[in-house]
Amino acid sequence: MTIADQVTGSTIAGTADAKPAGITPRAAAPAITLPAIGERELRLDLFRGLALWLIFIDHLPTSLLTWFTIRNYGFSDATEIFIFISGYTAAFVYGRAMLENGVVIATARILRRVWQIYVAHVFLFTIFLAEISYVATSFENPLYTEEMGIMDFLKQPDVTIVQALLLRFRPVNMDVLPLYIVLMLALPLILWSMKWKPDVTLGLSVVLYAVTWEYDLYFSAYPNGFWAFNPLAWQLLFVFGAWCALGGARRMSRILASPVTMWIAIAYLVAAFYVTLTWYVPQLGHLMPKRIEQWMYPIDKTDLDVLRFTHFLALAALTVRFLPRTWPGLKSRWLRPLILCGQHSLEIFCLGVFLAFAGHFILAEVSGGAAMHALISLSGILIMWGVAWVISWYKSVADKSGAKTKNAVGNADLAGGG
Repeated sequence: MTIADQVTGSTIAGTADAKPAGITPRAAAPAITLPAIGERELRLDLFRGLALWLIFIDHLPTSLLTWFTIRNYGFSDATEIFIFISGYTAAFVYGRAMLENGVVIATARILRRVWQIYVAHVFLFTIFLAEISYVATSFENPLYTEEMGIMDFLKQPDVTIVQALLLRFRPVNMDVLPLYIVLMLALPLILWSMKWKPDVTLGLSVVLYAVTWEYDLYFSAYPNGFWAFNPLAWQLLFVFGAWCALGGARRMSRILASPVTMWIAIAYLVAAFYVTLTWYVPQLGHLMPKRIEQWMYPIDKTDLDVLRFTHFLALAALTVRFLPRTWPGLKSRWLRPLILCGQHSLEIFCLGVFLAFAGHFILAEVSGGAAMHALISLSGILIMWGVAWVISWYKSVADKSGAKTKNAVGNADLAGGG
């Protein structure tokens, strides 16, 4: 089994093994290839669950536990993991639907999913506003409304609600879902283009990314400013994930298996770690050449700085190399909580945003010590795990048609829905 087989599955649709005798594979194979429906890819669930936990911890006030998140050891963080896996899994599910059922049916399914995410965003927005307003009023502390970015809502609720429905107004920590909604809206075009020429599609994504940086393109936000995650830039990571799912990872197998690639990735991660050390240990800063500093900074998250993107690529290359699909640890009960959360990412993400502010409030009003921070973080993770377990139980046991639906749509849960 090659590295590509570990990424995309052991059987590729469109190969000679998947075709009846007498059919020429080259003439019949589509431009994109998909792994056969089979056992669920637990690595995707594992790392998306990990991303959700890290996002929750990063949304809490800075404390000792936040030093265990990856953003302190390199240029990228959990957001890159989440968006890449979202692009990969969405292309896996809906790319298959497009190949088997056509563009119209696949687009209809994607739009249904976009609507589900949008409704979840609006519901979270409503609950989040109520949570913040209740705490600010009950404890007579208006700083909460200012800190969480809802002051404009209290001043002009009618205008602000309309802007929120248009995804232009968002409180703090509610930027990921609007980005995901926009990227999913573009998914039919992405899949249709990849069905034609996947490498050209990825190239066009790179061009859009470069044009966004060159001409400072962005989505405006209300009442002023711009989106915290610019979809015109972050689409590159989403499209790259889709490209990998639709055969790109298979075509990169030799590159990923090369020792040169491994050592380049390790060297880059070590260099990135050293740079981040200079942020916290200023005494090391004099070892950094001034020209490199001038070229490197600022490392922009809003427009997905190329240093962040390449840092994620280095992490992904090493992960694919050293964590095979058949790793026995994926079946371990110790990793089961992470995998369960990753399998129900939309619900757990929304819950994590709610819990993060609750934890922020407790740390501000009760105690901000390391012990309390650790207790809040552990409690939030346990709640997320518990809710994920309940959702999983309901889908597998309480819903009598669950098994039939799962067989019908394959790994639809990988994309967060069918």
